[in-house]
Amino acid sequence: MKKFDLIIVGGGRAINLAINAANRGKKVAVVEKSALGGTCPNRGCVPSKLLIGHANVIRTIEESDKHFISATIDKIDTRKIFDTNNKFISFIGNYIEDNVPKGVKIFKGEGKFASDKEILINEETITADKIVISTGSRPRRIIHKNAWSSDDIFPLRGDVPKSVTIVGAGFIGVELANFFDAIGVKTTLISISSEVLEREDFDIRTIFKQEFTKKVDVKFETKINEIDYNGEKFKLHLETSQNEKYIHETEVLIDATGRMPNTDALNLENTSIKVNAFGYIERNEFCETNAKGVYTVGDVSSKYTLQHAATYEVKYLEELFYGSQKKPFSFKYMAHSVFSDPEIASVGITEEEARAQNLEYVTSFTDWSYSAKAMSTRLDYPRTKFIVNPKTYEILGCHLIGPESSSIIHQVLSVMQIDNDIRHLSDMLYIHPALNEGIMIGAKEIIKNIKSS
Repeated sequence: MKKFDLIIVGGGRAINLAINAANRGKKVAVVEKSALGGTCPNRGCVPSKLLIGHANVIRTIEESDKHFISATIDKIDTRKIFDTNNKFISFIGNYIEDNVPKGVKIFKGEGKFASDKEILINEETITADKIVISTGSRPRRIIHKNAWSSDDIFPLRGDVPKSVTIVGAGFIGVELANFFDAIGVKTTLISISSEVLEREDFDIRTIFKQEFTKKVDVKFETKINEIDYNGEKFKLHLETSQNEKYIHETEVLIDATGRMPNTDALNLENTSIKVNAFGYIERNEFCETNAKGVYTVGDVSSKYTLQHAATYEVKYLEELFYGSQKKPFSFKYMAHSVFSDPEIASVGITEEEARAQNLEYVTSFTDWSYSAKAMSTRLDYPRTKFIVNPKTYEILGCHLIGPESSSIIHQVLSVMQIDNDIRHLSDMLYIHPALNEGIMIGAKEIIKNIKSS
């Protein structure tokens, strides 16, 4: 049996821990059945955002008349778009592997636990004092066995479809729908409810719905009763909340109904490691499982299936293992963004959550019209929403909708991370007339609201 200082099961974001441990002189093993880097660079956030970059340019040209410019698109080379994306995907896994130091031994295959500290891989058993489970998550396939998931889009093999229907109105669904619609693929999004992005703050998702449905065909309050597939097209038997029944045909059906943790193939029944009812690994405040010395990070155990969450957890483990940080782990604040059209960014709680928790709070909901840069976009929907504790000026939540929201919100994150007092956002100097002035307007408004409450 080979002995290592550290074994990492799942070579996604935790590959950084392996590299840094090896650079400290540790003997490290990484067990990975596919490309190093995990979902994000190979099948998730990176290739999807590269596609969205094309969609953004197309939308800009299509809406140029708002700027008194007449422009048309002669051709969208969808094959070239996907070929370029596929080329990146084929490059990134090899690039990561080529830059792994010699102190890291990579085992290609699926690792299974034989006991708490023994992992069987390719008929070889390895062990270590510290083991990290970071096997991530995968798309759920519950709609139809021939439906696509993101794993079938990245990389895309075969022809670009002429029509797609996406089931699921969360962030994956709306991002994919925006892209496919923008490049000229006949696109339909099916939502079982009357909403899209139900987890976003009500005011934000209301604006998003108004703007998004101007471009993308969304079937609200619609369920699928039956699916027929003849090898070329899907025939969906749909039913609305008004009991209207009709048939919808599509070349490609995409299942965007969520993800599930990759725990089922680990043989955790051979260990003392426990999973919850949804299959996620349970861990304590130090990211340690029920098995002493076995830790877990990322989608396989976190309530946040976000790359930046996994990165933060991996950084914590490195400090816990090899640094001076021995404090319990926690996400002080967790932000996210929806890279669609419009773009959304959010941190903290929504107003619905504040109300449900019986918190004392004050809100402001302001537009960005004070900023000439925002005015230059000729968009009338960009908004900032703050939810603040009126006694402490603590930011409980901040929600943005508008261009570059995912970048702008970092200004709010910085203040929240340091001492979380919204008065800093009101008092600080802003470059005029940058988009960030939308933050200043909201901060000043809510402070005025607090003082008058």
